[in-house]
Amino acid sequence: MDVQTIRNPVECVIDELREVATGVAGAGRSIGHTSTHLFSRPLAVSKIELSDLKEVLASGFDDFMAYRTDIVFLLLIYPLASLAIGAAALHHEFIPMLFPIVSGSVIMGPFVGVVLYELSRRREINLTRHHVDSHSWANALSVTRRRNFGAIMLLGLMLVAMYLVWLGTAFWIYRVTHGPQAIESVGRFVADLFLTQAGWWLIGIGLAVGFLFAVLALMMTVVSFPLLIDRDVGLGTAVQTSFRAVRANPLPIAAWGLVVAGGLVVAAIPLLIGLAIAMPVLCHASWHLYRKLVPRLPAAH
Repeated sequence: MDVQTIRNPVECVIDELREVATGVAGAGRSIGHTSTHLFSRPLAVSKIELSDLKEVLASGFDDFMAYRTDIVFLLLIYPLASLAIGAAALHHEFIPMLFPIVSGSVIMGPFVGVVLYELSRRREINLTRHHVDSHSWANALSVTRRRNFGAIMLLGLMLVAMYLVWLGTAFWIYRVTHGPQAIESVGRFVADLFLTQAGWWLIGIGLAVGFLFAVLALMMTVVSFPLLIDRDVGLGTAVQTSFRAVRANPLPIAAWGLVVAGGLVVAAIPLLIGLAIAMPVLCHASWHLYRKLVPRLPAAH
């Protein structure tokens, strides 16, 4: 019989810091592994149905309720949103970039969700073994001890670069359609956006180009980040497997992309409040989508 004890706050903090320090120490060892392990044995991918997406979302919501990661996203989203809105209020020329910055969360989401994938993985293991998880967010930092942590960071940097290219492209589209004239006010910008031909061109071209960026990010990452966390595979193999999973399941993956994009748009409408729930739920759900797309390794006997 296990004896339950109550630890004081100092002991809890020390344990959390020890977990963090161990994770940081392991991160350095993965860099060399990445450079010599770009490709590994090809992996099989499974076919899924549209109905599987409902189960994926339900499992993601269960993980969200177990860890309540909305608090983490609240701490991240609102300071960034406040900075963006403040910059737009002080400098009107920044206003056209608000939508590209927010919509770029579709590109950056898979990288931001890495720690949540790890939480879902750990909860999955604990449920399978009938263990009780401590539900500590510091547990998510165990991802830094993975041999593939260097590959995860490299793939994340690729998404950061894609995000920056998207912002530059969005700004270029605005300049091409509207020219260099100064923005007088938020109201005038909104009126020009919806009531002028240049505004409609900006909306149409911007959405079309943004869609291409989002599709590319989805194809690259639909299984690659969870796969790198779950198995010791090369970065090239992880990305290839992601593209192959999309080719094998074009309709379900397209539907998943619409769920993600639509969920983020709807969640962002009420002053970005819904993003604190939608983003972690979708990130946790992405782990369970990976589980359906890439068959598990057979259990060792």
